[in-house]
Amino acid sequence: MEKVKFTAMKDGDKEDYEFLTRHEIDYASKTAERLLGALVDLDESLSGYQVTRLGHSLQSATRAWRDGADTDWVASALLHDIGDIYAPYNHDEYAATILRPFVREQCAWVVEKHGDFQKLYYAHHLGGNPHARDAYRDHPYFDDCAAFCERWDQTSFDPSYDHHDIGFFREMVEEVFARKPYDPAVIRSGARVALTDPSIAEGRN
Repeated sequence: MEKVKFTAMKDGDKEDYEFLTRHEIDYASKTAERLLGALVDLDESLSGYQVTRLGHSLQSATRAWRDGADTDWVASALLHDIGDIYAPYNHDEYAATILRPFVREQCAWVVEKHGDFQKLYYAHHLGGNPHARDAYRDHPYFDDCAAFCERWDQTSFDPSYDHHDIGFFREMVEEVFARKPYDPAVIRSGARVALTDPSIAEGRN
């Protein structure tokens, strides 16, 4: 069987859908590979900064890794702007949607909201609200998003910063997207893990 028999989904049978499920599982297993390829495309995205979006992403992830961050945080820092190419007006939500089945709830929330938190640094120059993040002031992950933006995001536009390349992060990305999606043991709803671990950072630096 190379293709399903039906032309309308309601006409499919058990054989058709078991066949499709096998294909979908195989396709999903290559998600990390596709995302790493999409990161390369960030080199051609939004211009005007002193670094490309790819450079920014690699800097963010490198800073996270050097801070002793765990794999969820590093992968989230690497992919937090992956939506810039296809969803420039809600890139944060786009990236969070990709990450949410595979990382801690804490990390997905931070990625989803980082756009509003980043406004602290520039919105006042453009007539916007630099305090947009205050809408989430009472959220348990507020401080985590503030730290994510301060330590890893807003500071990663430096052409002189010596960052790791994509290959360095490949195994971490593959590990994340090889997980069972929406596994409660991974999502850990309500759990908070520090962005930094000085003892791990010391060993990495």
